[in-house]
Amino acid sequence: MKHMLLKAVALGVTAIAMAAASAQDIKERAFKFHLAGPEGNHPASPGMKKFAELVSQRSGGKMKVNLFFNSALGTDQAVVSSLKGGTVELAVMNTGILASEAKELAIFDFPFLFANEKESDAVVDGAIGKKMHALLEPKGIVGLAYWELGYRQITNSKRALNKVEDIEGLKLRVIPNPINVAWVKALGANPTPMPFAEVYGGLEQKAIDGQENPIGVIAANKFWEVQKFMAITNHQYNPQSVLFSKKVWDTLSSAEKKILDDAAHESALVQRKESRAQVAGNLELLKKNGMTVTSFGPAEVAKLREKMKPVIAQFTANVGEPLVNEMNAELAKMRK
Repeated sequence: MKHMLLKAVALGVTAIAMAAASAQDIKERAFKFHLAGPEGNHPASPGMKKFAELVSQRSGGKMKVNLFFNSALGTDQAVVSSLKGGTVELAVMNTGILASEAKELAIFDFPFLFANEKESDAVVDGAIGKKMHALLEPKGIVGLAYWELGYRQITNSKRALNKVEDIEGLKLRVIPNPINVAWVKALGANPTPMPFAEVYGGLEQKAIDGQENPIGVIAANKFWEVQKFMAITNHQYNPQSVLFSKKVWDTLSSAEKKILDDAAHESALVQRKESRAQVAGNLELLKKNGMTVTSFGPAEVAKLREKMKPVIAQFTANVGEPLVNEMNAELAKMRK
């Protein structure tokens, strides 16, 4: 009994010492966290707030995450440079945007890649997701976790979209990367690469006819004010990467890194759940505010897929056939 008591006391002393050492390893720090979209019901907003809350709790209030919305720190492309330079510490953005840093990440912008969220979750949380984020480290960026933006839909101010041919001739804003330009061209529309911060103004001034984004983004930005029509196409699914400046990361203690890493992964569960729960309500909000919503039926989706095939073939060569084969093999296993 005496031996057991002494052992328990020793373990307690060790735990206290470890806790004290860990507390010493956590310094007073403030981090800037960028999002191109608005606060509120934007899909990333709940995740950012949960992340900041967890970091504060786990660090005893020493580590503070300041949230910046509406591209207040610059466009996504500018923020990527700031992450590399260490002047912005944190950002969340579509993983495909990072293809300018590592071309392989363009695979996440492949049209019709995932059939459902179960597939996308398994891929981004698994070996492929880890491999893609690892490609960013030599570029000065640490990928912490994956959140989601969701499935993208097409809006415009010209006409209701009931069939693929209705898309022809529309001037559509796209995320500024090659694969998104290519698939819009493949549909006979006119792609206009544009930073997200400029999209509402472009729609309002009729510089562009439409854009494509998930329902949550369309609702959060009140695009119903400048867009009359939306077609449910689910043509692309966007995972979002939670990113940290490697320049700053390398100055952190292991205890601080663990707090940030754990918070990113735990908030991912909250963020994805919230994002998916909001879809039905946001769709009703768009309709209530006057948007005409149509859906592509199976035959039109099949035509849409067919038109996308040359684009997928082109960018398969670009990102590398081994990676595409690995992705397809992983998806095939889940679909058995």
